[in-house]
Amino acid sequence: MKHWHLTDWVVLAVAFLVLALSFSARSLLGLTMPALETELGWSRSLSSSAMSLALVVMGCVAPLSGALVDRFGARAILCAGLGAVGVGVALAASVAASWQFFASFSLLAGLGFGMAANHVVATLMSRRFEEGRGLAVGIATAGSTAGQLLLIPVLSEVMTATGGWRSSYWAVGISCLAVIPMTWMLVSRQGRAAELARDHLPARRAEAALPLDERLRYIFTNTAFWLLAAGFFICGITTTGVIETHLLPYAAACGFPPLESATAYGVLSAFNLFGMVLAGRLSDQMNRPLLLGAIYIFRALCFILLIFVARDVSLLFVFAVLFGIFDYSTFVVTASLVSTHIGLRVMGLAMGLLSASHSLGAAIGSFGGGYLFDLFARYEWVWVVSIVLALGAGLLSFLIREKPDRAAVVELLPAPAH
Repeated sequence: MKHWHLTDWVVLAVAFLVLALSFSARSLLGLTMPALETELGWSRSLSSSAMSLALVVMGCVAPLSGALVDRFGARAILCAGLGAVGVGVALAASVAASWQFFASFSLLAGLGFGMAANHVVATLMSRRFEEGRGLAVGIATAGSTAGQLLLIPVLSEVMTATGGWRSSYWAVGISCLAVIPMTWMLVSRQGRAAELARDHLPARRAEAALPLDERLRYIFTNTAFWLLAAGFFICGITTTGVIETHLLPYAAACGFPPLESATAYGVLSAFNLFGMVLAGRLSDQMNRPLLLGAIYIFRALCFILLIFVARDVSLLFVFAVLFGIFDYSTFVVTASLVSTHIGLRVMGLAMGLLSASHSLGAAIGSFGGGYLFDLFARYEWVWVVSIVLALGAGLLSFLIREKPDRAAVVELLPAPAH
């Protein structure tokens, strides 16, 4: 950190803020689901489907936004993402029918979720920082949970004070739009060649972008990519899918007051932030496949607590603390492994593809959780399935081999065939 410059800190802070707003917007549906269902007469499956569609759209956009970051840099992608999220969420505040909510939140905001996203910020940070790369990624991407730490309890109070869910959507949408000019001005305009030059890749080579099919072929023939993708798919099911979408509705089903439940979610977000920064630090210092596998296994153990939460609200807070540490921290370690096992030159595309895998899992987890709840009128089977899946992700992570030198790969692709 002693060699980090002021401009590095500025870019890191802006990226942190962008993710804080984007992920807070994504969490709105989980917070407002019971109120939205009551007002619009939706079933849990229908409201879960809205989140599932948003995650599918996000997953489809993620590889494209990652490839564009490789080519043009992160600034325009982050600003476009904020614009889509802001407009989509603001429009969702005025809906009167399900198709309107699906169009505004699931499609338009979902498009933004795939651009103002962790994989874009992780690529930006990995290319900007050489010393303490893992820590930089951990701090910046911790914005994805830090915003929720303050905003979710505040928005819950806003809902209580105004007697409705729409005001919270307006507040987040306007906030996203308001920070676009600052993001455009403060995030470096440097493109792909300038970013890679920081990692000693000659600009002439960097500018000669290889065809997409060759970059995809390189990524898809990498064993580490498939192991990471399988684990990240399960990660999507067990975090964004079931926790981000169903934890607050589960707390409501247990009879806990909205503010108490939202506060527990804020605690989870606080420890999420701590876990991401800690994972970033540890990924610079220890065996990362073992670290990643351990995170997944401890996550599985955390789900056991949820089975007993209905009997004691204090267990909800214990779960929030423990799960928070092992929640988004997988992303930081995964990004670190991508930089060394796949490489910086295609990191945007690789992280985009991994994010697509995560989003697909999240969509399945979101819809599946709602379906199981409608089927059994309880969430216990959702937590049992999550335990089994998270254990499997841990075992897959152990199959990745650590690299002794741990240096980020910059010269990795063969020359185009003649």
